[in-house]
Amino acid sequence: MLEALLFDLDGTLTDTDTLHLQALQQLLREQGRELSEAEFDAHVSGRANADMCRYLFPGRPVAEHEAFADRKEARFRALSPTLQPTAGLERLLAHAERRGIGMAVVTNAPRANAQHMLAAMGLAERFEHVLVAEELARAKPDPLPYLTGLERLGARADHALAFEDSVPGVTAASRAGILTVGLSTSQAPQVLLEAGAQLVVKNFDDERLWQLIAQMSG
Repeated sequence: MLEALLFDLDGTLTDTDTLHLQALQQLLREQGRELSEAEFDAHVSGRANADMCRYLFPGRPVAEHEAFADRKEARFRALSPTLQPTAGLERLLAHAERRGIGMAVVTNAPRANAQHMLAAMGLAERFEHVLVAEELARAKPDPLPYLTGLERLGARADHALAFEDSVPGVTAASRAGILTVGLSTSQAPQVLLEAGAQLVVKNFDDERLWQLIAQMSG
């Protein structure tokens, strides 16, 4: 039986990469630096802020990294007073609630962003747990955030589904032993399949996803 659904947040529950890119580009231009979309996709999308800052500013101390990340996330929140859930998400959440399937968010975003985004979508009360990777010992692509999510929900990896849109996220979920569904909001389907996704869909209305859920539900 299907016991748990574990969701990434950025790019999975809602398409936010464009807003994150915009916020980051604005801040970097104030410092006379440009960041292309291709560079963002390769080195920033789906990664924890600590990894982003180590890539952007390898010679700066951690305190400066943290200050920059805080400014970037504040700029992102200012750009996103409301957000649209990915198509089909409400259908999936309602199905899980009817069936008693546990649900958690597993994100590399900071806590303030996670709370902001869920509230901006009207989903603040829909998930049993919101796991923030920066509050754990290791972030994605390490499997620890997903293993922790399974533990919190009391679920088994082979009775769960994970939803991810980035290479670090797909890598983390698949390494945790969870069947992983990629959403092609920020990466090409082939990239997600090569990272370990077993299925790639455009959104949660894809009938192939619902066939998979039916198979796993017994």
